[in-house]
Amino acid sequence: MLSANELEKRWESSLRRYAELLASCSAARLTGTRDAGELYAVHVRDCLCSVPLLPALGSVIDVGSGGGLPGLVWAICRPDLSVTLLDSARKKCRALEEFRDALGLVNVSVVWARCEEYALTARESHALAAARALAHAGVLAEYLSPLTALGGRLLAFKGPKGSAELAQVGNQWGKLGLSRPHILSYDPLAEDAPESRDYSFVVWEKNAPCPSLYPRKSGAALSKNWWHNQLLG
Repeated sequence: MLSANELEKRWESSLRRYAELLASCSAARLTGTRDAGELYAVHVRDCLCSVPLLPALGSVIDVGSGGGLPGLVWAICRPDLSVTLLDSARKKCRALEEFRDALGLVNVSVVWARCEEYALTARESHALAAARALAHAGVLAEYLSPLTALGGRLLAFKGPKGSAELAQVGNQWGKLGLSRPHILSYDPLAEDAPESRDYSFVVWEKNAPCPSLYPRKSGAALSKNWWHNQLLG
């Protein structure tokens, strides 16, 4: 498996082209910045670090894809995988389709739906389900577990609050058919920034079927958490 640095060298031209497309998009607000250089240095390189965690084969899904981070980075670096980009905003999905076509990516499917709705038709069908900067770790687990095949993985990009979120759930991940999470720290900007960032990947193994209770109706995961059935603070 190639490292993130090796992947960057191999696919840099396409990755920078993607950053340019992302920066030039005016149809929908996809990121906080529209500077192609910053998008590449901060966001694309961040997503590159997750590529070595992808499965050897099969299909993967990026939930709440937004502008295609990390899903389009995956599709560029792993043309052998089938990549689904899922988002509930139609404008963002149109932009994702334009990016896919401009980059000539034939391994990408764009789906306009909420994850709770999509899981009803694509239940436990992906080798890996992931989300970046989307929600509390416990909420993400509820979103992703119904989409992940038995024996597959869930992946979350987390910042400084990640450990505290995991602690709130404790040892109850088995209620969603998941192992206890593994925390993998990383710092994609170590060569470019004087200060390291407290960012990590959280990885769960899907070791049992997700109970049929999940997914719940849209919005339920945010209003009542599954681990204590209480309102999230």
